[in-house]
Amino acid sequence: MARLTAHTRRIVMAAAAALVTTGGVAAAVFLGSDTSASGPGPVLAHASATHASDDKPVARPAPSGPGGSDSAPDGSDGSGDATGPAAPPGADGISETIDHATESGGKSVSITIDDGPSPVWTPKILAVLKQYDVKATFCMIGPQAKANPALVKQIVADGHRLCDHTVSHDEAMNKKPLAYQSSEVLDAQKMIEEAAGGAKVRYFRAPGGAFTPDNRRIAASHGMRPLGWNVDTKDWKQPGTATIVNTVKQQLKNGPIVLFHDGGGARAQTVDALKDVLPWLAQQGYTFSFPAV
Repeated sequence: MARLTAHTRRIVMAAAAALVTTGGVAAAVFLGSDTSASGPGPVLAHASATHASDDKPVARPAPSGPGGSDSAPDGSDGSGDATGPAAPPGADGISETIDHATESGGKSVSITIDDGPSPVWTPKILAVLKQYDVKATFCMIGPQAKANPALVKQIVADGHRLCDHTVSHDEAMNKKPLAYQSSEVLDAQKMIEEAAGGAKVRYFRAPGGAFTPDNRRIAASHGMRPLGWNVDTKDWKQPGTATIVNTVKQQLKNGPIVLFHDGGGARAQTVDALKDVLPWLAQQGYTFSFPAV
């Protein structure tokens, strides 16, 4: 079996797992622990175990290459898979190409937040976003959304958008059969939309940039634009608030889609970094926009 990345190992701090079946969809659910100033909280896992969790349930181990980050093994977001001219829109008019642009264009940025929702950290991030009147896109793990429907509904009620981040955060899904990729994408979409009370999932982000022509086509044909990123804060490494903030400032030249996390571990540094980054962006003349669809 391929070696797990550092990111996956962090996500897989696991204790035990239970198999949960919903509407014919099977997902393994994991238990771990997180800590915050307000006390312990749950953490998602990516390895086999035996008890249910109230944070990020995940179904399968996630072997991947040596990249050790949210990025693909080559350090990218997988967009090399979608080079060349834009693919024609799918049935819903959604392009299969990986999105790196904002809806409004110009000097705008899109804040995207992965791996939740977390009952510990997502509410804190929602509070910061509300404070600065910023709308974000939450890329959710399907079972995590299923476990926290009230939180998903709150995200929608606050005016944010939803993104499918698969069932099990398998960073090697691009090496798996078509049927597996399809279930990872579509089962998660169903879980998220049901948790949201029917709100539409507008985007699909492959874990670790594990996009393929097949999973991009599947997503687009079901109304979800493949969503990349330009700024990888690597906040999951917990490198320190100042480092996260400086990464945003240094990488903005790469493009407008900024990647943060609300799940997979303690995210106090992310919360604090957003408190610095959001007003700084506004001071620099940036506006906030959703990713293009």
